[in-house]
Amino acid sequence: MTEPAGETAPEAPEDVAHEDAPTTAEATDTAEASAESAEDAPKASAEDAPEVSEAQAELAAQRELRARIEARKAEKSGPVASGAKLSGTAADLLAAVRAVEGGSASGGAFFAPAPEPPRPTRAPETTVRPPAPAAPAAPTAGALSGVREVLARGGAPEALAGQVVGALGEQAAEALAEDPWRLLAVPGVRPEQADGFARALLGGACGPDDPRRAVALTVWLLDRAALQGHTALTVDEVAAGLARHQVPDPEKAVGTAVSEGAVLVFQEEDEAPEEPEEDEEGEEVETAAEGAGPDEGPAEPALLGLDRYALAEESLADGLARLVRTVTPREWDGGELERAVGGHGLVLHTGGEAARAEPLELAATAREHGLRVLVAVHDAERLSAEDRASGTAVTLAALLSGTAGPGRDEEGSLALDLLVVLDAPQLDVETGAMLVEALPDGCRLVLSGDPEVLGSAGPGAVFADALAARVCPRVASRRPDPGPLGELVSGIGIGELNQVEAPGKEVVIVPVRDAGEAVHRTVQLVADSVPRAFGLTPDQTRVITVGHGGSAGTRALNTALKQRLNPGPGRFGGYDPGDRVAYAPAPGRTVTGTVLGADAEGLRLRTGDGEVLVPKERVESALRHGWALTAHQAAGGRWPAVVVVLPGDAAPGLSRPWVYTAFGRAERHLSVVHGVDQALPRSVAEVLAPARTTRLRPLLVSLLAASGEE
Repeated sequence: MTEPAGETAPEAPEDVAHEDAPTTAEATDTAEASAESAEDAPKASAEDAPEVSEAQAELAAQRELRARIEARKAEKSGPVASGAKLSGTAADLLAAVRAVEGGSASGGAFFAPAPEPPRPTRAPETTVRPPAPAAPAAPTAGALSGVREVLARGGAPEALAGQVVGALGEQAAEALAEDPWRLLAVPGVRPEQADGFARALLGGACGPDDPRRAVALTVWLLDRAALQGHTALTVDEVAAGLARHQVPDPEKAVGTAVSEGAVLVFQEEDEAPEEPEEDEEGEEVETAAEGAGPDEGPAEPALLGLDRYALAEESLADGLARLVRTVTPREWDGGELERAVGGHGLVLHTGGEAARAEPLELAATAREHGLRVLVAVHDAERLSAEDRASGTAVTLAALLSGTAGPGRDEEGSLALDLLVVLDAPQLDVETGAMLVEALPDGCRLVLSGDPEVLGSAGPGAVFADALAARVCPRVASRRPDPGPLGELVSGIGIGELNQVEAPGKEVVIVPVRDAGEAVHRTVQLVADSVPRAFGLTPDQTRVITVGHGGSAGTRALNTALKQRLNPGPGRFGGYDPGDRVAYAPAPGRTVTGTVLGADAEGLRLRTGDGEVLVPKERVESALRHGWALTAHQAAGGRWPAVVVVLPGDAAPGLSRPWVYTAFGRAERHLSVVHGVDQALPRSVAEVLAPARTTRLRPLLVSLLAASGEE
């Protein structure tokens, strides 16, 4: 690396809150904003109901998916084999689950889901887009009034009424009065706040051992785990979490939550796969179900999960297995990737930035041979003008919401023979389930991505779990990333932070002493130094830092960058036309764009997928300024220049995947505003991302090993 001469050694900067890694960054932002702005939350009304937004379309698609999954599962006969070997506490929990399933215990006593809308009738295969789903009805005045009265009696902000009705439904007032701990369903509400609310409502009739409290806390712990990427937790982990919140008998509390149907219990059989073999060219390739033999390892611990993630994970596993089984094998000419895709319904492709060219070449060749082919990416900024004009590549969000991509047939399946998904590590389990559910029998699916980057912002580890299951071909690219930036990032991937020769100032280190200097130098780099040296505009540079809070987090950086790059009074809810913003249309997804203006409906943005409306009631909770992003928010994008800001207190948030992801977002130039001293090379060498607890890998192994796929 090159380093400016004459700079003094950096000192520890001021405190800066760091982003947990991995985390559902956007969902956390929404919860945090809800807590911070509870007193000022807008009051919804039927007259103010906005038109259907992209976020509402996505949520409607998720509701439809869950309805279809549940209907399909209801058609299956016979008991679930999972859990046959349980004993002790886990066996008791499973017995409670089956009591609910058999009707001898109530499964609807807690957080009963709202009724799902009927499945819409789909048009025959066509390029005409289906009509957008109807916007959800605004809470009625009566429901809001009743909830405000209950909140006031419990000493909670009445401004939470809209969120409470949204979480608990029109009967929220009665539900909350009967079980005050259901307030924990509102994002941002903490257990101690719910306890205080319950004491105010119930007086001496409640205590730390209240069964209602046990159930609500169990669900809350699993919701919090989902923000860290987990789709399940072990029984022991949940029990330990309950003990930290002074639940007297955690194991009994877990049993209560299971018997009430609030959570599900699972026991997966672990069938350890064998190591892959290499072909004559040295490529790592494994055919379906190789290594997924019948040998049984030690019993896995019992897991607890929420039904939404359990249904999504099982649907995803079923769908991937369906693609593997229904494809018609063909002999395709070409390299390892082409041959693997010709013979299999599911293929995993790994590699760095340069390796993205390989699945794109595959897609182009398949298209020339008359196949219906589409490429899906995570971030609209990765789409070229040619992609947008031809429609050959779209964002995954646009594909699933129906605003881009091919038409669907009468069964609701996409009219595709081959789908190539780039940035596959960013695929969370619910999005993955929706995607696979939409693919027809016989369609080929290629998941391609860099396994070294940070995982998805949403829960699950779809790409990592599929790789670990070893139930389909895995093709590892050997195409290296070029230049000093490629050399630097490749070294980080194997745990080495190397100095690289950068004659064109591709990599520059900027030492800083404290957070204030870090902010000052960052603004200087974005506004002056990088544009002058590389002929780029400030809009072509992104700033990446570890967290949102603190003296050099995204909030502080965006405030300073706005003052320099687009000063203004913030007359539209704190925003002005021309502001760069990061919008979370749904939990786990960030869309970057520019503010165009505002009207009575909300704030209008220009994004890579076109113009987007942010409803006025969501501006405060779902929108941030976006010159500076966290690494999770930036993971799917890439820009000509990137400034990575590492003040001293960022050290606890650093890991090898974080550094790899942040540094790898730069195409031409990387500046590192560096105040963490030896914590940076140490994190690259020693700190890996925490493992996520999920169920997809054993589900895939079980389904495809049992089918005898070869």
